[in-house]
Amino acid sequence: MLAGLALGIAAGLVAHGTLGGDPALAWVLTWIAQPVGKIFLRLLFMLVVPLIFAALVLGVTGLGDLRSLGRIGLKTLAYTVAVSAIAVVLGLVLVNLLRPGEGLSEEARARLTSGAADRATVMARAQAPRSGMELLTEIVPANPLRAASEGDMLAWMFFSLLFGIGLSRTRTEAARRLEDVVEGLYDVTMRLIGVVISFAPVGVAALLFSLTAELGLEILVQLARYVGVVLLALAIHQFVVYSAAVAWLGKMSPLRFFRGVEEAMITAFSTASSNATLPTALRVAEENLKLPAHVSRFVLTLGSTANQNGTALFEGVTVLFLAQFYGIDLALGQQALVLFICILGGIGTAGVPAGSIPVVAMILGTVGVPVEGIGIILGVDRFLDMCRTTLNVTGDLAAAVVVARGESGPSSG
Repeated sequence: MLAGLALGIAAGLVAHGTLGGDPALAWVLTWIAQPVGKIFLRLLFMLVVPLIFAALVLGVTGLGDLRSLGRIGLKTLAYTVAVSAIAVVLGLVLVNLLRPGEGLSEEARARLTSGAADRATVMARAQAPRSGMELLTEIVPANPLRAASEGDMLAWMFFSLLFGIGLSRTRTEAARRLEDVVEGLYDVTMRLIGVVISFAPVGVAALLFSLTAELGLEILVQLARYVGVVLLALAIHQFVVYSAAVAWLGKMSPLRFFRGVEEAMITAFSTASSNATLPTALRVAEENLKLPAHVSRFVLTLGSTANQNGTALFEGVTVLFLAQFYGIDLALGQQALVLFICILGGIGTAGVPAGSIPVVAMILGTVGVPVEGIGIILGVDRFLDMCRTTLNVTGDLAAAVVVARGESGPSSG
């Protein structure tokens, strides 16, 4: 992806400087670069519906019966939702304060949006947000399949969550076979996403070439500001929020905690995968943090998929940044919708490299931000993925410390 980013930016800058306004450049953009980029995005969108369904259903069934899990299950669920909400709110506040997506000249914005009727339609729709009562009633789909086909992902998420609850409470052999089918759907979808992501360098190069050929250096300034805000939000959540949670709720020294989880953080950064880091996280939880095995194994296994604070934060920052970039003013109600979807996305996003990209694309379409903008951030996503995965894994271990407090077993500190 970094190679595609570099190639697309370099070629775009050269084209912008030497062929700006030339019909030949317009032909290349119209018939080569833009179609390649759009095909890449459409491949991602093609897999969003089955991915959301399978991930959320398995996320709910993975919780099991909360009544039988007792305190551990309830504490884990409450902590996950609360800290994920804090992460997204932190990201949204920083984006609203620092405004990294603003600063693009009106002329550049006009060039960016001209000639895209569908994009203009989406932007017009974004200026007329639905009321709170409309959102509340429309979140329940009269026809789930129609909601999915029309891109109403919030309604599709509601159906998926409800389906997961029903599946987890149905204790029959047929229901367990259906759960295996959903898990198979998830595995197949993730394999296909891996295939699509393998073509990301070509898609990123095409998308970034199109943007830089039209906007020149302006796009690079916006990208640097975006990366800075994401890293600032991740750092605050990592060293302020987690330190407070560990010290206040887990009664453990933050210094001892970060020293104990250092190996897991390094593994997470290098692999960019919560799932791949799980064995290391389990070991440091029991050997370094001295947590009860039954608590750490439950919380960390569930957290590798359902406690993705860094992913939720990243998704919220990205959506608001791209809205600012395109000059779309998201009302408070729409930002609350982004908050809600990002919390669900943090629970349902796969713990694998680039697992959040399809969810970001879905959220962009839901709130009326042009999905082509995802090409702006794909080139730097690998580095940001490594950073947010580090936050995700650290958050899982912090959750284990908090949940272990008061449970039977070795001392949690």
